[in-house]
Amino acid sequence: MITSVFKKSTPLNLSLVVILILVFFLMYQFQDLSWMGSGILILKKVTILGVLLASVLITNFVAKKNGLSKDSSYTIFFYLLFLLFFPSVLDNLNLVVSNFFILLALRRLISLQSLKASTEKIFDASLWIFVAALFHFWSILFIILVFISILFHVSSEFRNWVLPFIAFFIVGIISLLLSMVFNVSMIEFINRNVATTFEINYFTNNYQNAALSIYATIALFFVISMFATLSHRPVLLHTSFKKIIVSFFIGVLIFVVSANKSNDLLLFTFAPLAIMATSHIETPQSKLSQEIALVVLIACSLFTFFSQL
Repeated sequence: MITSVFKKSTPLNLSLVVILILVFFLMYQFQDLSWMGSGILILKKVTILGVLLASVLITNFVAKKNGLSKDSSYTIFFYLLFLLFFPSVLDNLNLVVSNFFILLALRRLISLQSLKASTEKIFDASLWIFVAALFHFWSILFIILVFISILFHVSSEFRNWVLPFIAFFIVGIISLLLSMVFNVSMIEFINRNVATTFEINYFTNNYQNAALSIYATIALFFVISMFATLSHRPVLLHTSFKKIIVSFFIGVLIFVVSANKSNDLLLFTFAPLAIMATSHIETPQSKLSQEIALVVLIACSLFTFFSQL
């Protein structure tokens, strides 16, 4: 039943997911209405919602444009379900914006498969990653994916290896100029954001712990499924799926090393995991297996969402 709804990509399915995101977003925000008295806070909430919706659309575009999913709506639906695991993400502007820029970078890196405009794509991806780092420093680790992509596709051209450093220089200069205009200390900004810790003791209640445990279990299932089926997929898509897998593990690494740790940091894993989950569902299997996987995931996401309100 559920699989038949999202098996095809239609404007109706997209509208349904957008409406569901809006509903859950408002449910979370309406717990405390104090923000409605401030124009700045209202603008912040609207910005978060807008960037989240844009992130969902970019993830869907990456999956479809590069042949990582069939003509279905599973990717955007899985992204929605993963959002529900950690509802506090819906109030974290910096992470949402940082993840948005990472998705823009991922879009360029996955499309390197075509070998068209490789220089521009490498530069753009590097630029977006360094911009993302201004909102959450450790998202800079995604630069690893840039060098892996260069190694996969265009390693023979020396200039491609230099482009990420040029992008870093440009973002650094612009950031320095903006810090001077707005009287912000770059040294203080760097010291505050480069901090790291490996301790996972941030839970304020058992439901946050449960949400992390359930999410980790589901993620492990889809990652194992991806590794198990990768060799059976078209050879042309192998490097693209490998980049998706690497991006997921970079997202996990960001969660591990970041200071001020919270479940929100796993936002960087949502897009690659949604693509891997879509790949699993679209793998030839019985309809019952597909339905069970979807029902279990929906039940887990709803439980974690409402338990953390």
